[in-house]
Amino acid sequence: QVQLVESGGGLVQPGGSLRLSCAVSMTFYSIYARGWYRQAQGKQRELVASITSGAGTNYADSVKGRFTISREIGKNTVYLQMNSLKPEDTAVYYCKIDGVLYYGSGRDDYWGQGTQVTVSS
Repeated sequence: QVQLVESGGGLVQPGGSLRLSCAVSMTFYSIYARGWYRQAQGKQRELVASITSGAGTNYADSVKGRFTISREIGKNTVYLQMNSLKPEDTAVYYCKIDGVLYYGSGRDDYWGQGTQVTVSS
């Protein structure tokens, strides 16, 4: 079974920075996109940022100019650099892989367990 393990979350003051990492335990046959999502308490999970296999990126309007998604293919890792953090960024952050795990297994979404980010003074 593939595992996606997020790390780097924690408590940070407003205006601070964090870098989230998502390590994937195995190499996919094919990946269409890697993404970061977040879910604040009492709210629906929402897309924060994504990066396609062609390195095209997409960001939620609320994080544009503050967050940057990147990947290190050789290390099977995707990152989310978060700067100028605001209290409204407080949420559990999840990484997701949209891909094909094995040849013939079909395209699916694979999720990590999440990491808590709390922005508070």
